[in-house]
Amino acid sequence: MSRTNFEELLEAGSHFGHLARKWNPKMAPYIFDQKNGIHIIDLHKTVIKVDEAAEVMKDLAKSGRKILFVATKKQAKEIVAEKAASVGMPSITERWAGGMLTNFPTIRKAIKKMAVIDKMKEDGTFDKLAKRERLQVDRQRAKLEKNLGSIRDMSRLPSALFVVDVQKEANAVKEANRLNIPVFAMVDTCCDPSPIDYVIPANDDATKSIECILNAVCGAIREGLEERKLEKEKEVEAEAKEVAGKPAERKLRSRKGGKPAAQAEAAVEAPAAEAPVEAPAAE
Repeated sequence: MSRTNFEELLEAGSHFGHLARKWNPKMAPYIFDQKNGIHIIDLHKTVIKVDEAAEVMKDLAKSGRKILFVATKKQAKEIVAEKAASVGMPSITERWAGGMLTNFPTIRKAIKKMAVIDKMKEDGTFDKLAKRERLQVDRQRAKLEKNLGSIRDMSRLPSALFVVDVQKEANAVKEANRLNIPVFAMVDTCCDPSPIDYVIPANDDATKSIECILNAVCGAIREGLEERKLEKEKEVEAEAKEVAGKPAERKLRSRKGGKPAAQAEAAVEAPAAEAPVEAPAAE
């Protein structure tokens, strides 16, 4: 089953690339033609690449891994934050802090600082501070929330990144490459696709194009999460049946002298082995 189709991508304007004079030659395999000085992306290849990326992302979600969505450009930030939150995935939509991945322990300290401030507000410590100190703490909390709020529950490095506009998010891509974290990305005709593990050739400037691609990949992630949930429910049911069966088995063992019912019944039904007939002595 295809995650998206040619008509949907065409309607969303995913086929519009950048000016031909600004193109990156490494994107040549994904370019269909040139019209009025603008490159046209081959949407047949886009469909294939979307399906390929979506299946891998589905498997990651099914295995309980986290995918970090990164998009700080104006056209993408709101839709990316919304779609990532709908499938319970973290996102960065304000600013990529240097060392977000390569210096993750420091980022975790900043996230813990947010938790400490929240605890101060809950237990009343915050109200005991001077007015000036409360204002400073509130500003600090707001700044942390803006930059790190969506990753506050991310206790470890993500298993993959999904990036919109690899030129703008070049630092994020470099950090992921350095740590061997797979990168999924929408790549326009002016970008270098070589650092990207799963290239999705598409217009990364139009909101409709971004939304169309996100609908496909987030739909796959949702499927993976649902399959994971079903598998866990089956495991719980199997464990419950196993626990429920153990007391009955113990009762049967005590009734049959310590043997399971099946073994005891088999012992009763099985005929006694006949003694071997001795051969007559030779005369």
